[in-house]
Amino acid sequence: SSDLFRVGHICICSRSSITIENKKYYFIQKLEEGGFSYVDLVEGAQDGRFYALKRILCHDREGRQEAQTEVEMHRLFNHPNVLPLSGHTFVDRGGKTEAWLLLPYISKGSLWSVLEKLRDKGGFMPEDRILHIFQGICTGVKALHDKGYAHRDLKPTNILLEEDDRPILMDLGSMNKARIEVRGSREAMTLQDWAAQRCTISYRAPELFNVESHCVIDERTDIWSLGCVLYAMMMMEGPFDLLFQKGDSVALAVQNPVIIPQPCRYSQGLQTLLSSIMVPNPRERPDINWILDQVRHLCSLERPVEANMV
Repeated sequence: SSDLFRVGHICICSRSSITIENKKYYFIQKLEEGGFSYVDLVEGAQDGRFYALKRILCHDREGRQEAQTEVEMHRLFNHPNVLPLSGHTFVDRGGKTEAWLLLPYISKGSLWSVLEKLRDKGGFMPEDRILHIFQGICTGVKALHDKGYAHRDLKPTNILLEEDDRPILMDLGSMNKARIEVRGSREAMTLQDWAAQRCTISYRAPELFNVESHCVIDERTDIWSLGCVLYAMMMMEGPFDLLFQKGDSVALAVQNPVIIPQPCRYSQGLQTLLSSIMVPNPRERPDINWILDQVRHLCSLERPVEANMV
């Protein structure tokens, strides 16, 4: 629907608007386009706030169910480090269904965009800032794990940063139950194919590349991805990003413990934490509570220094 505003003698014509849960929102601009989803910037007519409108194209009944699951995952959590859902609706357009998810708009963008800006300036993240952000990420992950779920696609582009550097986990579309029991080779193949589609390759846990016929995949896939995120904050890129860009086998590389390039500007404590998270064998990987304890300990050792803000 188009609206006509008369402001004095100026008319702002045809601002296209949409309605979600009986509230009106005005389209401002496109933010991003993906394979199956689009994100637009919209403004609430009543509250004047900006929102990110995520439109998911549902090609079939399964696609609609996946979008419904994403909505339900948002609804499960009310946590400062997990992105809340402000509203949603399903829209039928020309025989196709779209799921519209209304989310708060975080103007600073993703952790990845902050890292890219730093890298372009030849900068780096000071240790206290890394610890502050990482602690928030881990707190969000703990909230998911405590409810028996795993994110399955943690990476710097799926972590938003508020103005005060508070990280917010987003893109809950790959989330599912923390414990997945695999019984037989067919189930193993199904899970492996699912992971290949839904879990970003350079942040994907080793156990998801070659799923064993009889095993339990649990939330420790997230712990591996967390290690990759921590590495990215320290090195300005993920441990397997370049490998993937070169076309080398990530599946092969993740079978070995991560190597931290030396000399390293960060404390031995932070390097040790990274090494203890990125363990190829999931049974030897720590849980989120242990990691949070370590991070708090490292924070207590940190003397406050001037934050190298972007």
